[in-house]
Amino acid sequence: MIAMDSFQLRRIFCYIRKVNRNIAFEFPKDVEIVNVDVFLLPRTTKHLELFTQAFTKLPCLADDSGLFIDALAGDPGIYSARWAGYEGVDAQERDRLNIEKVLTQLKDVPVQKRGAQFKAVVAFYKPSTDALAIEKEELGVMPGEIVLAPLGDGGFGYDPIFKPTGFDQTLAQLPPGVKDEVSHRGIAFRAMTPFLLSNL
Repeated sequence: MIAMDSFQLRRIFCYIRKVNRNIAFEFPKDVEIVNVDVFLLPRTTKHLELFTQAFTKLPCLADDSGLFIDALAGDPGIYSARWAGYEGVDAQERDRLNIEKVLTQLKDVPVQKRGAQFKAVVAFYKPSTDALAIEKEELGVMPGEIVLAPLGDGGFGYDPIFKPTGFDQTLAQLPPGVKDEVSHRGIAFRAMTPFLLSNL
């Protein structure tokens, strides 16, 4: 039984349609739709990977990421993209609302206690003819802190309020090349690359 929430299912169906609009499939009978309050990032990524592979029968590479804030006990975590709900007419407005909610939650938290981490998990799954699957998972972590107010016009999501450790600028202020070097996704995908090259 694969347990998933409705948001994850929408992500998967959108991804499958994006990859191949001609794929025909029936909703599998072994999927249970549940609330995922206890899901951790690796488990969420694993579900995305296995569910997509079940439809396409092809090797699958999936990733998921989130912002984990120490003072909020790890929130928003896997709910980062929808932390303020599904409000907003576009991604830019949703980003703004998510940022506003986080800053409101941290309004009484001093600078020295605003530690946070962006985390990304990349998972690979490749079926084989002998019924054994090739699987690999990598974690990328970018430590930093939440600043007091948004700074910078680049990037997306929480970039204007996240300052990586070792920098005096937010992600939204850093050049794209620098951001790619330190980003959680970049770390995870670079760690995965040698494995992919030897297994594809």
